[in-house]
Amino acid sequence: MIDEKELTCPYCGESFSTTVDASMGSQNYIEDCYVCCRPIEVSLVVDSAGVIESLSTRTDSE
Repeated sequence: MIDEKELTCPYCGESFSTTVDASMGSQNYIEDCYVCCRPIEVSLVVDSAGVIESLSTRTDSE
C-alpha cells in the first residue's frame, strides 16, 4: 500500500510530501530533503495488517 505522507526536515524545518510503501513492512531508509538536499533518516513502522503506525525523521548524526 503506497500512501502520501508529510515529512518535516530535521535540518531546515521545511515540510514536504513524499510517498511511502507500507507493503514492505517496517523499514528505515534515507531520503534527501527536497528543500535543503540533506540526507534524512526516515523510520517507518507498519503493523501486521499493513497499517502505518508511525513515521519519524532524524538527522544522520542523531
